[in-house]
Amino acid sequence: MGDRPLSEAEIRRLERLERTRANKRGRKNPAAVPARLARTSAFAPKRRNLITDSKFRRAYIVPGHSYVEVSGRELGSQHRDALYAVFRMKPRRIQVPNPATLAVRRDRERDERLLVFYETQTTWRELVRTLGLSEHPNNLLTLLTIFEELQTVVIRVQEGDPETIEAATRRGQLAGAGMQGNIIETISWTGVDLDSRVTVRYGEWVREMIEKTRLVSLNAEVQFALSSDHAKSFWPYIDSMVDHTYIDEPMLAALAGRDLWAEHETSATRAQFRKDCKQAFRDMVRAGGLSSFHVVVTGIGRKKSRRYRYVHALPRQAELSLGQGFA
Repeated sequence: MGDRPLSEAEIRRLERLERTRANKRGRKNPAAVPARLARTSAFAPKRRNLITDSKFRRAYIVPGHSYVEVSGRELGSQHRDALYAVFRMKPRRIQVPNPATLAVRRDRERDERLLVFYETQTTWRELVRTLGLSEHPNNLLTLLTIFEELQTVVIRVQEGDPETIEAATRRGQLAGAGMQGNIIETISWTGVDLDSRVTVRYGEWVREMIEKTRLVSLNAEVQFALSSDHAKSFWPYIDSMVDHTYIDEPMLAALAGRDLWAEHETSATRAQFRKDCKQAFRDMVRAGGLSSFHVVVTGIGRKKSRRYRYVHALPRQAELSLGQGFA
């Protein structure tokens, strides 16, 4: 039994576990976030003056990583933080018979059609603490409003290369497989005391991402400690890209939902964005996410760009092991 060769599936599983171990950064209480919701620009780097028109619809593209369409209203930094606060807590898997199919399958040996839900249970107190709000009952309505706004949003996520999806969308076509639905399906609470239990049930798309383990681990403590809205847009991408040590300005712009060389952009708006980026990186250092960074100017002429090189504050396990090998 002990000499039985491993199957290909078992070998792949062990390789995944080894990669996961090597990429761990010793995060405390991390958030397990669907990769598309970590490497996306669907959350604007602002908290105020968001578009609340129910007819709002926009496609958010991060080249090489995600193509996410949002409709219902514009989302901001506070919506990302509230969502990550819930993702930080381990969800429960709930499995119940599907009443729509149970009656017609009673003659079969067993019912294989089940409804599967994922939900997280927490308290008002834990949520307001996580989000840096004062532990006052008045903040419960503020928090509930943020979740309510998340519920009104419908996202459409398509699988495949974002550029291919964008080209198909311009032709009025779908590029391939995908899913559309709400991020949060329901939120319920047992009372209005700070220690009352709060239950958040995820929408179908998030359930699929959890089932398929298409998740990335993020240092949520850093995310919640950030004060810069641009830093809150950049940090999930930077922390989830474990092998990267730099990020170029066009990617930072994409994560902020903009193209610096679009017609409406000017030298003044580009200069302001570069100030915002430097402030964001300083904030990531202050919050303990990065230990240092420096900016390198790339390119020549009118379209000079910037490359932000950084050192992550928490080395990966693989890097720690390498350092110990030279001790």
